[in-house]
Amino acid sequence: MIFLAASFIGYAFAVGNPSAAMEALKRLAEQIGPISDSSFENFVKIFTNNSMVALFMLLSGLFFGIGPWLIMAFNGFMVGLVVRAVQENGELSFSQIILGLIPHGVIEIPAIALAGVSGIVWYREIVRGEGETGERFRKGAEKALKLFVVSVLLLLVAAFIEAYITPRVAGV
Repeated sequence: MIFLAASFIGYAFAVGNPSAAMEALKRLAEQIGPISDSSFENFVKIFTNNSMVALFMLLSGLFFGIGPWLIMAFNGFMVGLVVRAVQENGELSFSQIILGLIPHGVIEIPAIALAGVSGIVWYREIVRGEGETGERFRKGAEKALKLFVVSVLLLLVAAFIEAYITPRVAGV
């Protein structure tokens, strides 16, 4: 819900600030780099990037459980902003943009959220668990890593869809 709400806010911000949205889109494109003609290269790049975000989500959960919420909000805001900037750019139709997001997004967004939950679970075990601090840390890490592995497996599927299926479905 945080991601979705932040997406709408990012979209609305971009409507009111089109030049800021285009500048953010340019910076994001520079950060990501060019899209390869090779689906496999794109798959590896997408999976690696998303796995790093998931790891950051996991670790940010250890900071009072707040980090994942902020990261999800920021990512949602950026998605909304980018959708509006791409729409404003006019190269893709709104349906192409949506088809470019939904096939992999229905897996990727929950997977990233699950990575954040894994960090929060770890933090909560440290704070509220039973036993000595080291034991609570270890138990929390075990619980978190199980969730994190599921998250990474889901990201593998999402990256495959994004690299191989989404371009065909969206016609890009």
